Amino acid sequence: MSPKSKPSEIRVGALSKERIIASAIDILNSNGESALTFRALASRLSTGSGAIYWHVADKDALLAAATETVLSRSIAEVASAADPAAALRAIALSVFDTIEAHPWVGTQLAREPWQPAMVEIFERSSAQFAALGVSRDAIFPCVSALAQYLIGTAAQTAAAARHKFSASDRSAVLGTIVEQWTQRDPAQYPFVHLLADQVRNHDEREVFLDGLDMILAGAKATL
Repeated sequence: MSPKSKPSEIRVGALSKERIIASAIDILNSNGESALTFRALASRLSTGSGAIYWHVADKDALLAAATETVLSRSIAEVASAADPAAALRAIALSVFDTIEAHPWVGTQLAREPWQPAMVEIFERSSAQFAALGVSRDAIFPCVSALAQYLIGTAAQTAAAARHKFSASDRSAVLGTIVEQWTQRDPAQYPFVHLLADQVRNHDEREVFLDGLDMILAGAKATL
């Protein structure tokens, strides 16, 4: 073995997948997906790209691992609740808040719904649906409905992030949407006009919780 190969081997050995993922998350949080390259990551970690490839196959695998890490951490921090319905609410809200805080997580969930991050959501949620008394045959439809609801929320939040909508833009953006919608004939689109004020003034978190309560009510109806 030549002396020149030893430093490289030492760097690979000292570099862990956890360190790589943590640095990737920092880059994603600071500058988004476009900034996450193996060159940028290598620079941050003071190593070579080859050492990173030793632990992570490619950018897609790195994004999946980062998404799983952030979501798993968020769900794990949710306090256990004696009431399964309250626990399901807490799990869903932790995912909602994570996506709000890290829009790139929403992009990943919407882009590839059946990625490793969903394992945590399915496992924790299925356990709570079972504790709620949902039958074994009904658990999958219930947890699937919840997962699809979360993925839809993720896609919407990610789209807002891509268009760089900030909290200060929200009122103007919703006002423009309502104005465009209500230009349609009220005789043909009566409910669009009926719901216009609610669309203009709604709070995403409150609406999310309302929808979540409807899913839980549907689950309870199977008992």
